[in-house]
Order: sequence, then C-alpha cells, then structure tokens
Amino acid sequence: MAVPLPNCAVSTNDAQLFQFSTGIQHLAESRRFKAWFLDQFGVLHDGKKPYPGAISTLEKLAKSGANMVVISNSSRRASVTHEKMRSMGFDPSLFLGAITSGELTHQYLERRDDPWFASLGRSCIHMTWNDRGAISLDGLGLKVVDNIADAEFILAHGTEALGVPSGSAVSKNLDELEKILEQCAARKIPMVVANPDYVTVEARDLRVMPGTLAAKYEQLGGEVKWMGKPGKVTIITLFYSISFFNCLFSFVKCASKRGASIGSF
Repeated sequence: MAVPLPNCAVSTNDAQLFQFSTGIQHLAESRRFKAWFLDQFGVLHDGKKPYPGAISTLEKLAKSGANMVVISNSSRRASVTHEKMRSMGFDPSLFLGAITSGELTHQYLERRDDPWFASLGRSCIHMTWNDRGAISLDGLGLKVVDNIADAEFILAHGTEALGVPSGSAVSKNLDELEKILEQCAARKIPMVVANPDYVTVEARDLRVMPGTLAAKYEQLGGEVKWMGKPGKVTIITLFYSISFFNCLFSFVKCASKRGASIGSF
C-alpha cells in the first residue's frame, strides 16, 4: 500500500521557534520549563522495554519539579497506557496524567458535543487490532457492523482486524482493509482515525499504524477526522490538563502572549 508521507518541512520563520539541545540535564536544572510533554514509543520505551536511563531520568526530572504529561498517538485509552508503562517498570505517579489519541477519540465519541461527532451515526465499520489486542468500545453506544451498506462511519483503531457484530474481530491484512476502504469511499462514509501515526516502533521493528489507512482513505476521496498530535484537539487538551492537574491557569492564559516555555520530546 503506497501512501505519501506528509510534508514535514520547517520554514525559516518556524525554525526560529525551535531550540535544539544535546541533553536535558541543564534544561531541568534551569527550571525554565513549566511543563514537559513526553511521548512514549521511541522516546521512553521501544514498545517492549524502557530505553536505558529512561526511568532514572524521569525520576530526576520529577525531583527537579518537572510537571510531566505523557502524550501518545496510541489508539488505546489513557488507563491502558498507565498500566503498560507500569508493567515496564515506570512509576505512573511521576506523571500528572496521560493523553492518548485513543482516549481523545473515546471522549469525543462518548460526549458528542462537537458538531462533527454529533453528526455521526451509531453504526460503524471497526478496524482494530488482533495480535496486539482488540480495542473495547464499551460505553460508546456503538453498533459494529460488517456490512458496509449499514455503516454510518469508519472507526480505525488498528490495522490487523475487522470488528464483527458479535464483539470479536476477524484478522484482515492491509490489502483486505484497503478494499473495504474503497467500498466505503464510494459511499462517502466518514472515518475517525484513533491513531494518526503511519508506523510505530516495536522493539527493533516498525509496525503499520492506522494513520496509513487514513492517508489511503483520503487518497480515495474519503473524509477523515484525524485524532491525536500534532492536531489542535491534542494541543488544547494538553493545556487544559496542565491547568487542571497543577493549577497553572495563568500559564495557560498567558502562554501565547508571553511565550511560555514548554519542553516536548
């Protein structure tokens, strides 16, 4: 499945917004940064085990007063992210919280206070995981269908299987999922992608993520709602989480006006 990569070029003006560092010790010691937004896959761990020094670094950051939030384009909910990191030896108490694209997707589908989500129906084609573990839709009031004619939208959590009405999932390869997308595009069914990444790291391997399916769907002319970073919905949620967890309302309110410093890795 050939999918064009997004244009990631940085303009000269944008480049002035970035500062590059060879380490984070002096950044932590300076206490300049009020919040630290940390990705997990490829930053803290490889999907199987922590990177050398990751846990001790987080502990030192916490002692320096760093307010840390895990941000991840994982299609799973925040609570699952906490448990996964705990199982690898990370102490969840070091973080103010976790924000995942899967959690955002769940919340938006549950609340439906956004006009776009409010317009979605309840019947969906569910692309999910198999070997990596299926995603639960409990509490969303959705009806998973396997007949495209009955579907009102596509929900893409994974790239290994297709959900069926019984609640289980049937293994599908990417070519098979692509054929389903072609039929959905012909019917102009919108898609919600709960993980916008194209690939992720798993030990030494790269695994295809739902963003690849979403990009293909856009190629076919389909409408896609991209959840997760670097989308606006994630940035807004980041600021609200910092304000809620750590009473940094003044930081949030003045960030755009006073150039508040935020460390992101």
